[in-house]
Amino acid sequence: MRADRLVAALLLMQRRGRVTAAELAEELDVSVATARRDLEAMSAAGIPVYPQPGRGGGWALVGGARTDLSGLSANEAQALFLLVGPAAAASGDAKAALNKLLRALPQTFRADAEAAADATMVDPTPWGDRDRDRPELVDRLQAAVVRRRRVRLTYTNGARERTERVVDPWGLVDKDDTWYLIAGTERGRRTFRVDRIAAAEQTGETAERPDDFALATAWQEVVGDVERKRSRTWATVLVEARYLDVLRDRFGRHCHPDGENADGRARVRLGAPTPLDLARNLAGWGALVEVLEPTFVQAELARIGAELSDRYAGVRAHGDDRHPSLDTGWRSSSSGAGEEPRVMPPRQAPERAPGTR
Repeated sequence: MRADRLVAALLLMQRRGRVTAAELAEELDVSVATARRDLEAMSAAGIPVYPQPGRGGGWALVGGARTDLSGLSANEAQALFLLVGPAAAASGDAKAALNKLLRALPQTFRADAEAAADATMVDPTPWGDRDRDRPELVDRLQAAVVRRRRVRLTYTNGARERTERVVDPWGLVDKDDTWYLIAGTERGRRTFRVDRIAAAEQTGETAERPDDFALATAWQEVVGDVERKRSRTWATVLVEARYLDVLRDRFGRHCHPDGENADGRARVRLGAPTPLDLARNLAGWGALVEVLEPTFVQAELARIGAELSDRYAGVRAHGDDRHPSLDTGWRSSSSGAGEEPRVMPPRQAPERAPGTR
């Protein structure tokens, strides 16, 4: 019998305790006659399986013998299933792998592992966005990484210059639904955005990879370099404390609270690539944010304000031109899950928003 069928049959017997030839045939997708021959071959080869005739009979392992292929502790099994379980919903291969591993686990671990696999679901699509498909190139590049094969890339860089180069693929990273390839080149380690790769073909040559290379460590170094470039300009601003979380959400790791001002407003350090980037992000806040320094960010804000003032001088919203939110109290959910109109008569405070408690 085939080795993979032998392992699958053993694991199934470990999980169920006893199986019939029909059950084994259905599980292994073979005929009942083939399943019966496999069981007889296992017994003849010295594997401790024996038949139990009569109603409710079948085949079982002698004395509950086990072939534990996992070597996992209970906590390790739960951690693995919590991590991989969400992927199984979208991948047939992942689901099959989890099922096989589940059969290999000791009986005492199995219930918790099954519960862990179903405990979490991952929906990577942001609210209001379209479903995103995994790029076809990712599978091709992953195969090259696993097989240690060099790849010839046709790549367009940020300056829209197209080049062709041969690289040693070391690993792939998915960050916020954008894929990156970390690879070795003649000039050392480089990072390529997969969506800028026009073509990728294996050359047949063996790729070289440093013995001490660790993908997670390399990626953290890449992230550190990128984030430093994204925060070359810093400004100190004042904002009411109640808006601090909104600033944190907008600027992420480039938002550093720095105490409180004498008037009770929060002092915050904000970073961005350039003064113009900072000014553009802060212009929409109007007078809610006061920039204390540097002066070149203040100057950019003044310039943007003057441009807007010149463009829209004399424009007034009235009558039918007013935005619905000015009349109905439209409230946008911060989660993005939906919007709820808070309708109220003009000049009259609302008693309660419809649909709330």
